[in-house]
Amino acid sequence: MLIAIVSDIHDNIWQLKKVSQAINDLAAEVVIFCGDFCAPFTLKQLAEDFKGPIHVVWGNNDGDKWLLTTIAMNVGNVTLYGEHAELVVAGQKIAVNHYPTIGRRLAESGAYNLVCYGHDHLALIEQVGNTLLVNPGEVMGRFGKVTFAVYDTDHHEAKLVEIP
Repeated sequence: MLIAIVSDIHDNIWQLKKVSQAINDLAAEVVIFCGDFCAPFTLKQLAEDFKGPIHVVWGNNDGDKWLLTTIAMNVGNVTLYGEHAELVVAGQKIAVNHYPTIGRRLAESGAYNLVCYGHDHLALIEQVGNTLLVNPGEVMGRFGKVTFAVYDTDHHEAKLVEIP
């Protein structure tokens, strides 16, 4: 199974449209979002563009949590976890949060197959013991590259996808 990992959209709905298309073209079955939609309309667009399950943790810029929660309930394919998520997808134990320091500590714990985080907008794939630590980068494009990651549960491998 392929899982798309996305973070830090910061309302760049134009790049989000391209990312969503790439995720659909790759036939990813699940999306993990590591925080910072910013405005609620960004969550709505992601949920409309990707029909499969979307697992979401809050970022530090997700301000209108009431409206984000309302949209998540209405679209039907989004699960909100708050600051931290622990998932089992295709037999893989996955932890998700927004912050690099917390992500690294979770990976160092050895309790997960995959740990995902965002916040600093810097794409990273690193093996930490038996855990794969992934920061998908940013949809926003602040640092010039729009990226997301794809995790293959069958091979325990991740790769970065850059959107031109």
